[in-house]
Amino acid sequence: MNKMERAARAVDPYEIGLDRNDANFAVLSPLVFLARAAHVYPDRPSVVYGDERYTWRETYTRCHRLASALQRRGLGRNDTVSVIASNIPAMMEAHFGVPMSGAVLNTINTRLDAEAIAFILDHAEAKLLLVAAEFLEVVQRAVALSVTKPPLVLIDDGSGVENRGLPDYEAFLAEGDPAFAWALPDDEWRAIALSYTSGTTGNPKGVVTHHRGAYLNAVGNALAWQMPAHPRYLWTLPLFHCNGWCFPWTLAMLAGTAVCLRRVSAAAIYEAIETEAVDHFCAAPTVLTFLINAKPTDKRTLPRPVRVMTAGAPPAAPVIAAMEAEGFAITHVYGLTETYGPAVVCAWKEEWDAFEPEARARQKSRQGVTYPVQHGLAVMDPTTMTPVEPDGETLGEVMMRGNIVMKGYFKNPSATAEAFSGGWFHTGDIGVMHPDGYIQLKDRSKDVIISGGENISSIEVEDILYRHPLVQEVAVVARPDTTWGETPCAFVTLKEGASLTEAELVAWARDNMARFKAPKTVVFGPLPKTSTGKIQKFQLREQAKALT
Repeated sequence: MNKMERAARAVDPYEIGLDRNDANFAVLSPLVFLARAAHVYPDRPSVVYGDERYTWRETYTRCHRLASALQRRGLGRNDTVSVIASNIPAMMEAHFGVPMSGAVLNTINTRLDAEAIAFILDHAEAKLLLVAAEFLEVVQRAVALSVTKPPLVLIDDGSGVENRGLPDYEAFLAEGDPAFAWALPDDEWRAIALSYTSGTTGNPKGVVTHHRGAYLNAVGNALAWQMPAHPRYLWTLPLFHCNGWCFPWTLAMLAGTAVCLRRVSAAAIYEAIETEAVDHFCAAPTVLTFLINAKPTDKRTLPRPVRVMTAGAPPAAPVIAAMEAEGFAITHVYGLTETYGPAVVCAWKEEWDAFEPEARARQKSRQGVTYPVQHGLAVMDPTTMTPVEPDGETLGEVMMRGNIVMKGYFKNPSATAEAFSGGWFHTGDIGVMHPDGYIQLKDRSKDVIISGGENISSIEVEDILYRHPLVQEVAVVARPDTTWGETPCAFVTLKEGASLTEAELVAWARDNMARFKAPKTVVFGPLPKTSTGKIQKFQLREQAKALT
C-alpha cells in the first residue's frame, strides 16, 4: 500500500464535509434554560420570597439587567463576581445574571468569619461583591482586611439592617438594559462558577466548574430525582453551597418555582409546605433531624407527598425511617463541591419496596450509583489504583470521573494534579463497593468534619486553638452528634502548671473563629503518639465516639 492509499484509508468518511457549524452545534450552558422558561412559560411563577413574587418573564428581565449592569461597570470574561447572601431572590438571579455577563460567579459561605472571607476575596480576585444586608458587618470587616477591596452592592433582604450609604441592588439593576443581548460562552469549558471548599487544609481551595458540567448536572438532578415539570421547590439547602447543587438551573429547565427561605427552621418548612404548596426540597441530615424532633405545635400533616433529597454526612438509617414515617419520600445522594454537588444517587428499585421499614432505610442509607450524566464511579486502592472487591467489606477510596467533575482547583496546579492522579478524581472519602454495584461510605477523609452539611477543616481549628497562650498541644477530630451529624472535638494538652476549663476554651474559640467551627467538646490530657511523635488521631476518634 503506497503513501496516498494509506492517507485515503485514514480519512474518516463520517467527517468529510460534515463540519460543526451554527446550525448543528451549540455549547452546553444552563443559561439556555432561563431563556426557554421565559419564552415558553413567561407567566408561571419563578421565585417566591414572602410578599415578593416573580414570573419567569420578570426573572429573565432582572437577570438581563444584572448582566448589563455588570458589563457597564467593565466586568466580563474572567472577572470574578462574589455574592454573600442567604436564600433570597437576588441569589437566584446571580446564578444567571453573572454568567450572562461573561463573568464567573463566586458564592461565599455566609457562616465564615471575616478572615476567611477576606482570603477568598483576595484569592478569587473579586471585582465586585453583592452582599445581603444581614451580613454587611462581617463583610465590611473582611473587605478592610482584604487586598483586593472589591466595591460592594447592598441587597435589601428584609433583615432590617440599614443601608450605610452603599449602592443599592435594585438601583444597580435599574442601570442595566432589560433587553441586554447576552451571548453563550464561546466554549462550554469556560468557567461558570468558583466555589470554595475547606478540603483538608486550613485555607480553602477554589473549585472551578464549567458551563458544560453545570448544564449536565442540572439535567442529572431532574433525571436522578425523577422530577416533574413545574415543581415547587423550597430553598432550605444554602444557595452558596455548590451553587445550590445546580438546582437554580434545574428549576429553570423545569419552569418550577423557587420558594426562598432566609431562615431555616422546622416551623418555617412545614408552613411553606402548607402555604406555598412545596413538593420538593434538599437538605442535610441535620435538617431532617430538626423536622423529626419538631415541636407538635410546629408540625403539620402533609397535604401532599413531599420529596426530600438529602446528602452531607451519611444519614443514619433511623433518621430516614423516621422521615418516611412522617410522610416524606427520601432520596439519598452523595457528592462534593468538586462534582457540582450530587453525582451519586441511591437509585431505588421496585423490589426493595417489599422490605421492612428498617431494611428499606438501611438500603436507602447507601450512597449508590452514578448520576445518569456521570461516567465513572469506583472504590479503589489509591496506591495501586485497582478496584476493591465488591463484597461490601473491603475498604478503599471513592473515586469518580466524567462530565460533572470540576475543571480543577483555582491557581493550585499541584492540588489539581494530586486530585486527578491516575485519571480519576480522588474524593478522599473511604467506602466499600457492594456486590450490586452500589457504594457506601464508611469514613470521611481524616481531617474534614462535616457539621450540619458544612465542611470544617480540623487543621484550621487546630491552628487557631494553638494560638491560645495556655495550649501546648491540640488535635481535633469529629465527634458524632445526633443533631449536626458531627461536631469538632478538641483533645488538648495544656502547658505545665496551666489551668483552663472546657467552657473557657470553647468561649475563647468562638471569639476567634466562625462559631460553627469552634469545638463543642474539649478533652484535656496527654495525646496518644507513635514512636516518631505523630499524634494517633484514630485513637482520638474512638475516644470521641465513646463520649456520645
